Amino acid sequence: MTERLDWSDPTVREWDCTVVWSDPADPEAGIVLDRSAFYPGGGGQPPDHGVLLWEGVRTRIVDTRKGDEQYLIPAPGDPVPAAGTTVRGAIDDERRTSLMRTHSGLHILCGTVFRDFGALVTGGNMQPGEARMDFNLPEAPPGGFNGSWKQDLEDAVNAEIRADRKIVARVLPRAEALEIPTLVRTQDALPPLDHPEIRVIDIVGLDVQADGGTHVASTAQVGRVEVIKVESKGRQNRRVRIRIAD
Repeated sequence: MTERLDWSDPTVREWDCTVVWSDPADPEAGIVLDRSAFYPGGGGQPPDHGVLLWEGVRTRIVDTRKGDEQYLIPAPGDPVPAAGTTVRGAIDDERRTSLMRTHSGLHILCGTVFRDFGALVTGGNMQPGEARMDFNLPEAPPGGFNGSWKQDLEDAVNAEIRADRKIVARVLPRAEALEIPTLVRTQDALPPLDHPEIRVIDIVGLDVQADGGTHVASTAQVGRVEVIKVESKGRQNRRVRIRIAD
């Protein structure tokens, strides 16, 4: 399996590695590396973009296909290094850093809503700097969803950001992880049943849940969260749209 540098150190942006599988005649089949910092996508977080540099050639990476391995998808028309080629990988730093801040901001939002209202997540998505999260919130709080509650929610999230709480990634044995009562915040979802270990993101003092994405090291690194809009998505669901501001 590809060594996951994005899990061991999410600050890695450049590294040396070797191509262990590719098919230069079929670029869309993807490229497999022995070690990679490319986040492959999942949990609402899009895959990383970047480049592979080899023998004076640049191959742009624009997507990842997950299967028995992580298959990096090159940009159309770019050359594909053959198996055995030594390459240098590089992540698009601006995109990755923005996604890390956005993903951590969503976890702060999720932890705040769960703490104050006990609401589970029913859906979500993110792009660099902007995101949405849906919650099972059938009853409007005092002030209404788009009244004072919207501002109160923004203030509560930013208070947690200013608290500069550590954000720690841990990999736990499955049995130990499942003892965490708040492990799963998504309604009607469970961690993969075939995994003996579960990766957990802990915003110390606020939120602990299963997650495979990349995050900043503390809440202060998120910056500031703006709650742009709160929408009704059926009788039971509310969609909260946020933006990450510097």
